[in-house]
Amino acid sequence: MFEGIDFANKEMFWLLLLLPIAIAWYVFKHKKQTSELSVSTLKGFKLSSSIWPKFRHILFLFRIVALTLLIVAMARPQSVDISTKTKTTRGIDIVMAIDVSASMLAKDLKPNRLEALKNVAGEFINGRPNDRIGLVEYAGESYTKTPITSDKSIVLRSLKEIKYNTIIEGGTAIGMGLATAVNRIKDSKAKSKIIILLTDGVNNSGFIDPNTASELAVEYGIKTYTIGLGTNGMALSPIALGRDGKFQYGRIQVEIDEDLLKEIATSTGGKYFRATDNKKLKEIYKEIDKLEKTDVEEFKFYNYEEKYRPLILLAGLLLLLELMLRFTLFRSFI
Repeated sequence: MFEGIDFANKEMFWLLLLLPIAIAWYVFKHKKQTSELSVSTLKGFKLSSSIWPKFRHILFLFRIVALTLLIVAMARPQSVDISTKTKTTRGIDIVMAIDVSASMLAKDLKPNRLEALKNVAGEFINGRPNDRIGLVEYAGESYTKTPITSDKSIVLRSLKEIKYNTIIEGGTAIGMGLATAVNRIKDSKAKSKIIILLTDGVNNSGFIDPNTASELAVEYGIKTYTIGLGTNGMALSPIALGRDGKFQYGRIQVEIDEDLLKEIATSTGGKYFRATDNKKLKEIYKEIDKLEKTDVEEFKFYNYEEKYRPLILLAGLLLLLELMLRFTLFRSFI
């Protein structure tokens, strides 16, 4: 009966404790008012066959029900319709610059560095529903895979399509990867602009110096988080192409220019991370996710609909009915 109904003044239900007292008082008073008369015979009396005296207690029942309805009405039953409106007060634009050189096929992360990155990056993207995200690929040169967009399905599809290929010139052009990411995000109107740059090597190609690209990021107020990907020591990495066109693997020393990545992160107000395994890589993206939060303001609108009026009307009708019956049909029995 009261599904979806809330009561604004629940303390009023304590008044229901008065009803048993009223019932007890009525029973006690009724017995006190009933007198007994002993006679030797009823032959001189005319017996009445009216059934109305048997229903005289219904008047008290009307009054009790009316009082119950009034108490429930004073508790103010109401239904609440809640509508929400979400307002993003601080949007973040993010460009992920991903190294796709052959060394990203190294198997020190499972199944390899590139696939491990794609899995973790996909989770990161899914966890940023209020932000715009873009993708940049780089090896010996760089290009924009996906411009910054709020359509996560496009970004995730593009991320899934990223793989090593021979179309991009070989090498690791960290400066060009960063510069392309800066160029893609520099005109953004977002209050916060972020680049996540990942590499597993050293800058050995490209015509843009990483420090120059870093200075551009500083000029446009773009914070850069850098990630060095690869285990410490030796890693099973591609060393040559076989006759069948597949890579041959061998254990080689992992070389990451950590000093450069730290300098880029520090100068732009970001942070440097080192991911030596799948678990560490996942933790890094979770930490970046915590560091860069979009402020979302939620407004709730409450529409209250009062339900006490029908109860008061019904209680009034019962009391009016009691009075009418008291002074008409039951007048001779009260």
